[in-house]
Amino acid sequence: MTEEADIEVRLVDVWDVETIAGLYRAGGWWKEEWDPADLAALIAGSFAFAVAVDPATGRAVGMGRVISDGVSDGYVQDLVVLPGYRGRGVGTMILSTLLDYCSSAGVTWVALVAEPGTETFYTALGFRRMEGHIPMRWYPKDW
Repeated sequence: MTEEADIEVRLVDVWDVETIAGLYRAGGWWKEEWDPADLAALIAGSFAFAVAVDPATGRAVGMGRVISDGVSDGYVQDLVVLPGYRGRGVGTMILSTLLDYCSSAGVTWVALVAEPGTETFYTALGFRRMEGHIPMRWYPKDW
């Protein structure tokens, strides 16, 4: 990690949906046929939703979320940092904020599916491969 960014990470229940759609685009996870308005329910329905803000510009430069029932397991989803802010500790700040929130709520079994090439980032924060397990996704027949 190089210089630490002067960034604020906030846990939020609402945020500008166009901004969040832009962050999803930066992560390569957005389909243009999706309606950004649906992101309001995604944010509100998350167990924890974090936004990293550059105080100098007021711009959201990253995000991440955890989905959970708040009692047992939690799953990190959608962790992304804008390219110009990567390598400066922003992702670590977002993920640490989310994990601290989970821990304070008693949710200590937290998992994620990492993109190829990101394993070192996650292992530095305490994540380990779950040997003997295979991540899977449901694909409905009409997809």
